[in-house]
Amino acid sequence: MQLAAIDILIFAVYVAALVTIGYLVSREKSGHQKDTKDYFLAGKGLPWWAVGASLIAANISAEQIIGMSGSGYAIGLAIASYEWMAAITLILVGKYFLPVFVRKKIYTMPQFLEQRYDHRVKVVLAIFWLGVYTFVNLTAVLWLGALAINAIAGVELLFGLLFLGMFSAAYSLYGGLKAVALTDIIQVVLLVFGGLLLSYLALDMIAGGQGPVAGFFELTRQAPEKFDMILSKDNPHYASLPGLSVLVGGMWVMNFSYWGFNQYIVQRALAAKDLKEGQKGIAFAAYLKLLMPIIVVLPGIAAVVLLPDLARPDQAYPQLMNLMPVGFKGLVFAALVAAIVSSLASMTNSIATIFTMDIYSRYQPQKSERHYVTVGRVASMVSLVLAMLCAQPLLGQFEQAFQYIQEFTGFFTPGIVVLFVLGVFWPRATATSALAAAIASAVLSLALKLWWPELPFIDRVGLVFLCCVALAVAVSLWQGRGRGVTVTADGAVALREINFTTSQSFNLAALGVTLVLAALYATWW
Repeated sequence: MQLAAIDILIFAVYVAALVTIGYLVSREKSGHQKDTKDYFLAGKGLPWWAVGASLIAANISAEQIIGMSGSGYAIGLAIASYEWMAAITLILVGKYFLPVFVRKKIYTMPQFLEQRYDHRVKVVLAIFWLGVYTFVNLTAVLWLGALAINAIAGVELLFGLLFLGMFSAAYSLYGGLKAVALTDIIQVVLLVFGGLLLSYLALDMIAGGQGPVAGFFELTRQAPEKFDMILSKDNPHYASLPGLSVLVGGMWVMNFSYWGFNQYIVQRALAAKDLKEGQKGIAFAAYLKLLMPIIVVLPGIAAVVLLPDLARPDQAYPQLMNLMPVGFKGLVFAALVAAIVSSLASMTNSIATIFTMDIYSRYQPQKSERHYVTVGRVASMVSLVLAMLCAQPLLGQFEQAFQYIQEFTGFFTPGIVVLFVLGVFWPRATATSALAAAIASAVLSLALKLWWPELPFIDRVGLVFLCCVALAVAVSLWQGRGRGVTVTADGAVALREINFTTSQSFNLAALGVTLVLAALYATWW
């Protein structure tokens, strides 16, 4: 597919506008130099709407848009559980975990682990996250983004990689998180508008010009099997979404790991003006997550009727764009690239934050704030260059790169959730028990994959989580044996000092999310 001149012009205007706005919002007042709080936490001044928009922009990228549309084509609405269950997870994170992180005044997730456990846990997890963010997440977004641009605009993969990396650096490297978060407002507006436009036009085509509502009812009539939210065991895709496990099983573990303890996600909430503003931003993001299936799943289901003979499900989104009128293609393409570069900018800033604050500053203490900001910029650029160099060698040979990445990160997800959940809510958890859980997570996950390959991925994550909890509790109790008193770890969170009370507006938002989810699952059960 090739873009028309008007589509290219629309896209070029978007690129120029984003770089310009990114520079303008990054400028400091005369005489003020950026310090680490400015660069890594946006000066702790983000309003709720910037927090919420930036959370979604960091989350949604090419692999979500194209991958989930492809899953919508193959599986149907059931894949929306990843989005809808994330909404309720965000509410729980905002109420029970964000108050703890804000109270601890942290920059990074490894910093919390050091305060709660010890330096060993911090260093192990910091190095792990740096490796995963650079060689798994960043390479994935670059590679799959370049593949998407190649499929839609015919741009060579190498040039697509270079363009995405340079575009991301151009508007985010100088300004840090403030530039990323404030431009994410534009990115999310474009993403939502472009996605809704594609869904609108696709449904209107199905209805023969009678409008999207008529098109939706016609779609449910022609493809009723694509509207089952809970898959039965005889469904060919049961292994991907094993029945009720999406509601009560391992999906909770994956969601808490991503939305509660993932640096490039939580960093936005930590950068809010205060706790209440951060919680409002999280609630805003939860409602945007409720909307996401209309943008990333519904087009794939519509393609079942419009494009029934696709060679691969992941072709659904690009091929639907090919059906769009001239001009609209440019908008939808800009929305897709917006999702890619916002995720790249978020990840590189978080890599810089972890490297500078958790690794570099420990071995190079008492340097100037300006020095640490410079180190952060260099770390961002180095991570981008490494990811661009490694993208094709690491991922080029995999036909299903996104599924491979999910599988890889799933080895460590249960242990990470155990570290944080016990670290916050069980004062007797020790550093040694945390390391044991982290190691056991990878070992048990690999063992189950090899010895019980038919066990669905989500169920495996849930089972490994329970085993890691049991192991961490056993090790902690063993370390405290024979003392005759209840032993509390030195860095335990004093929960009595944490105010978990939330505002009335947050409570109403939480109730609204819960009711909407209940209605959705009751309707499409």
